[in-house]
Amino acid sequence: MNTASAVSASVSEIQYCELNIYGKILCDAVKIYTKTGDDGTTGLQGGRRVPKSDPRISAYGGVDEINSLLGVVLSHGLEGDIESIMARIQNELFVTGADLSNPNLEDGKNRVTEQMVKRLEDDIDMLEEKLEPLTSFILPGGDVAAAFIHLARTAARRAETLVVILEEKEKINPWCRIYLNRLADILFVMARIRNSQQDCPDVPWVP
Repeated sequence: MNTASAVSASVSEIQYCELNIYGKILCDAVKIYTKTGDDGTTGLQGGRRVPKSDPRISAYGGVDEINSLLGVVLSHGLEGDIESIMARIQNELFVTGADLSNPNLEDGKNRVTEQMVKRLEDDIDMLEEKLEPLTSFILPGGDVAAAFIHLARTAARRAETLVVILEEKEKINPWCRIYLNRLADILFVMARIRNSQQDCPDVPWVP
């Protein structure tokens, strides 16, 4: 087995997990509170401690926010392809957070890949075939779940910005940034798909 690390549900803590040959993550029991972050620092993969204001923490914290919003969306019950794609994206966001929490780029475990980005692009192309072409800008809204997907999209844009800020300071895996860029694109399309499924028209921008 390979030892891997993943970002926990708590933005400021890291869970250490084992990745078995079946691709399942097996996490050891972790106490919810450790008090190690009471001094305003948190630990990265590899053991280095940094202030919680560090750009790296903001970056993978932004990724965690997207994942939480997608959990809200999925709790509304989705239909068809967008449900399975979104469930996969939640797992990929865990990989993204783990990638950003590991400054040692020589460690190749749990890294965002070109293949992950290509899969999003293929999904976008497939979903767009089910939609009528846009004739105007649209406003976030429509069905409740679609509105939350739009909210997740804006969180993805903000997380991308935070990753760029981190990248200005430290070298990172550039596929993290590219993945978040493409994620915002597919979330826009998913929001339109959801509205279409609910016979809820998109909200046009009226200048």
